[in-house]
Amino acid sequence: MAMVGLFWITEDSVYVGSPPNAEGHCVRLTSEGIGARGPDGVREWPWSSLRSAVVEAVPVEGAARGAGRFLAAVLEAVVTLGSSYGGEEPPQMFLVLETQDGAEEVRVPAATGGYTSQEIALSQRLLARCREGTSDPRILTAWSRDHLGGSPKPSEREALLRKWTTA
Repeated sequence: MAMVGLFWITEDSVYVGSPPNAEGHCVRLTSEGIGARGPDGVREWPWSSLRSAVVEAVPVEGAARGAGRFLAAVLEAVVTLGSSYGGEEPPQMFLVLETQDGAEEVRVPAATGGYTSQEIALSQRLLARCREGTSDPRILTAWSRDHLGGSPKPSEREALLRKWTTA
């Protein structure tokens, strides 16, 4: 498992924000579209039905403190994967999905340490490319299957996101 930008990546799945919590709530990206499991049940949006998909209210981390807090957020997510985030609510982001019927917001738990502005911009671009059909979340899961270890360093995360946004 690894965090790269706004994505939590396993060998099988790509999630926006954090991995599923104890109740299984999450937002997952697939080749077909976006799926959300939350208190209101399961909802799905095929890529073809989306005019846009943007993550809003993303917590931004300052460059000097970012690396340490990012590592702490990753460790916290791993430790609390089977619990309810240690009794505290993680910061909330919103995935805003624009469809022909209007906009819908889906709550997404964020990493507690925040994200760099570059990671946010590159992640938004990658999400847009998936929606446009010019990229596929399977690129990320393929990387995860070959990647040993936890989350890469900030410069490596940004390099991966750049690579994925141009693949």
